[in-house]
Amino acid sequence: MLELIDDFLAARAARKPSVHTLSAYRRDLHLVLRLAEPAPLTVGDLSPRVLRAAFARFAASRSPASVSRAWSSWNAFFTFLVTEQVVAGNPMSAVDKPRQSVLVPKPLRGEDTPELLLRAVSKVDESQRDPWPERDVVVLALALCAGLRLSEMLALRVGSVTGRDGERRVEVAGKGGRPRTVPIEDGLSSAVGRYLDSRRVRFGRMGATAPLLVDRRGEPLRRGGLQYLVRSCYRRAGVSDRVPRGAQLHALRHTFATRLAEDGANASEIMRLLGHASLATSQSYIEVTAEQQRAAVAANRTNRVLGELV
Repeated sequence: MLELIDDFLAARAARKPSVHTLSAYRRDLHLVLRLAEPAPLTVGDLSPRVLRAAFARFAASRSPASVSRAWSSWNAFFTFLVTEQVVAGNPMSAVDKPRQSVLVPKPLRGEDTPELLLRAVSKVDESQRDPWPERDVVVLALALCAGLRLSEMLALRVGSVTGRDGERRVEVAGKGGRPRTVPIEDGLSSAVGRYLDSRRVRFGRMGATAPLLVDRRGEPLRRGGLQYLVRSCYRRAGVSDRVPRGAQLHALRHTFATRLAEDGANASEIMRLLGHASLATSQSYIEVTAEQQRAAVAANRTNRVLGELV
């Protein structure tokens, strides 16, 4: 079993997924495998009954999203085994998968919050040990103005931002190995330029393949460091109370998508820009925006007066 899992992960690695995606595959496969009773000696021992029981134990202390992700990992694993003619069929169709909850976008609250955040972070904060506003601004801007995910930011290279003035774009290694190109406007292009200039002053020249985002020691930013950086930006700007619970950096990406919808972008355009796998995910931003507009109309005081006249 362990050899088959390694073979599957090696095949997936050829698709160039993120390190976190491969780690999630490995973790999900091993965790469920350890819960199988009796302990399987070969893949043939993983009958639908054994898998259902293992997933029931796995689901006992985990969220539906975690169970759904593990189900997808095992489904991909068995699909690989069928393709390699190791097994005759995929038993995962006999294992129930949690119903996916409807996506509820969580943009920053407050119409002026993104601009307030960027202006506050662009100023040197003397209370910081080693302030680097140019780097902090570009991190926020990549999510607010290009809609990048955390993993996509970490995968960026210096050469990922390409094109002539007026035609600048960022090449993104998207979720699930789906690459995409996001056009960027002069504001974000200038922010990237200022950041790279400040980085050269700190650490000297860099090649096109060097990681784009680095910490204050010049080392590539990691997941925890990037999350901490975004939280500290919220605190410094005094907008922590405007960040939906559990969203953090994703709130910036949701703000980008919500504003696209408010400005008239259709679901297909949002899907391409954000790298969604499903059109339904993109459509949710448009639906939420429509609900917000209706709520705003309903809050109009004149409407309330008309209701009292009836």
